[in-house]
Amino acid sequence: MIQFSRLLVICTGNTCRSPVAAALLRARLPSLAIESAGLGALVGHGVEPTARGLAEREGLDVDLHRARQVTQEMIQRADLVLVMSENQRLAIAKLDPASIGKTLLLGRWLATDGKGQEIPDPYRKSHEVFEYVHGQLVRAADAWQKKLG
Repeated sequence: MIQFSRLLVICTGNTCRSPVAAALLRARLPSLAIESAGLGALVGHGVEPTARGLAEREGLDVDLHRARQVTQEMIQRADLVLVMSENQRLAIAKLDPASIGKTLLLGRWLATDGKGQEIPDPYRKSHEVFEYVHGQLVRAADAWQKKLG
């Protein structure tokens, strides 16, 4: 089994999906260094209030999170880069072409087709959309725990 020690979780703004996914993964895989960033980060912003509320309901503390823009150095430092969509995977490959092989969908194990499932962006959407996305993040984190734990 491949051993990973550093994971990087990417979404768009780094205020909804990736910080919550990173917190979920940290809770499940405490021996790993897990960071998050965004491709179009709302730099300096905290976790979006609805996403924060759902995370806190899971017992996660995301208060100290501040959104940051992904850099090539962050990508290179990570053993595994987890993204929310295929477009994000391609964007990471543009930033660091050598990283394409270690960049996978966070929802990789959520579908049976071998490709995985994209996790939609809930930003500025309804509470129901946030609930759905949060459920996807929890299921994805559980699946990665089984694979990496």
